[in-house]
Amino acid sequence: METNKARILCVDDEPINIKLLEAILFPQGYEVLGAASGKEALERLQALPIDLVLLDVMMPYMNGFEVCRQIKEDEGLRDIPVVMISALSAKTDRIRGIEAGADEYLTKPFDQAEVLARVRMLLKVKELKDRLNDGYQTILGMTSFARQLVQGFEPLEFDLLDKIDSMVGQIIRWQDEMLDKPQAILVHTSNSSGKSGWHRYEVVAGKLIRTPLALELPPDFPEGQEEIFFSNQPESADIEDKHRGCHEKLRAFDLPITNLVCYLGRSICVLAVNYGREVSRYDAAVIESLVTQTLFLKSIAGQISETEDAFIYTVHALARASEANDEDTGNHILRVGEYCALIADKLGMDDKFVSCIRRQALMHDVGKIHIHPDILKKPGKFTDEEFAQMRQHPLYGAKILGSHLRLTMAAEIALSHHERWDGGGYPNRLAGEQIPISGRIVNLADQYDALRNARVYKPAFDHVKAYSIITEGDGRTMPSHFDPQVLAVFRENGAEFEAIYERLKG
Repeated sequence: METNKARILCVDDEPINIKLLEAILFPQGYEVLGAASGKEALERLQALPIDLVLLDVMMPYMNGFEVCRQIKEDEGLRDIPVVMISALSAKTDRIRGIEAGADEYLTKPFDQAEVLARVRMLLKVKELKDRLNDGYQTILGMTSFARQLVQGFEPLEFDLLDKIDSMVGQIIRWQDEMLDKPQAILVHTSNSSGKSGWHRYEVVAGKLIRTPLALELPPDFPEGQEEIFFSNQPESADIEDKHRGCHEKLRAFDLPITNLVCYLGRSICVLAVNYGREVSRYDAAVIESLVTQTLFLKSIAGQISETEDAFIYTVHALARASEANDEDTGNHILRVGEYCALIADKLGMDDKFVSCIRRQALMHDVGKIHIHPDILKKPGKFTDEEFAQMRQHPLYGAKILGSHLRLTMAAEIALSHHERWDGGGYPNRLAGEQIPISGRIVNLADQYDALRNARVYKPAFDHVKAYSIITEGDGRTMPSHFDPQVLAVFRENGAEFEAIYERLKG
């Protein structure tokens, strides 16, 4: 299959010789350009993609040896085959041509059949060399793509379609001259919930466009192992029967198919169509490699997501255990997490911090597991000994949570959420910025929710009363207990605290 004409530059200071070469080459399907001097030839080579040069030797100002030498010294031109054609037949002249870098040296008068044979052979060599260079660039591109995938891999935010967009961007033809790339790509995806769909990718005005397609799943798609095949004659009668259904489905689209490479799998199918040249196993291997990379990341993301779900479940279970013998009821721990996320967001913390404190603030009272139920449920005032026991629960909580990296914030919250900005808290009487910001946030959030809840020694306060106690003080709770910035967020967003309480009051 020849999808584009080879462009041949004929260089000779005699126009009749150029006409003669054109009469030989044009009927064979080649595009022929002429240049009357070495200078003009070099200019044309810089301006247009040329596949082969037929070069006369004896020309004024710049002979063929010098022209050939300059072509071969130019990194962008050196792979273009040069055939020198000259009346000079001496051995020394042939050697000069070889030394200048000529790929072939023919003498005049030349034989038409020999010229055509040499041209075909050298164009084939150039095509193979171009394919090798394209393959090398593809390998570099795939290596870079894999590096970017790994560096930007966020398993908990993995989006399969987004990764497929990136994969397609590596394969598809971005410019008309990129004949080693497909013109269009069709992709089918499916997930564990049973949702599936086709998308068609094309480059329009320099942008990659993805369009949903109403294409039914071909009946010959494999149920188990993936299948990879390619075809340079998709409409021919000798296409394998098992692939015929795929080809017939593609006829429904306004996209004539000249060749295609297919990757057919259970979760992803990729059909790359209309390369600007014949396709081969190499093209199938490229697509298989990119799909495999994407599926590998999808698998890793799924496993990490399952682990994360288990981690979140454990966090909630531990938090619920801390409340088993406490008088707090309903959704206290959930509300505290939401208050903390609100404060962190208003303080300008990044999304990662906001998400982390929402989850890990749930374990702020996990140390109460070590406090005797009789103390936690006591209806009256604590004795000094009982209060001393209660003051130990931050230390117990930090010990329970330990030093695991994933629980770093939870441990510092458990240890510091009863510390006060003015230094009057416990267990370590930290003050000001000695207290971790997470502990300062939870201190106010926990205090607000405690005021809203009924206890054996106090009634439940409404939002107005709780807001007044925190912002103005009541002797027991004072504004000086709180980080001024955290307190300012509470002052300005009191209505949102009330809304969270009402939404999660249980």
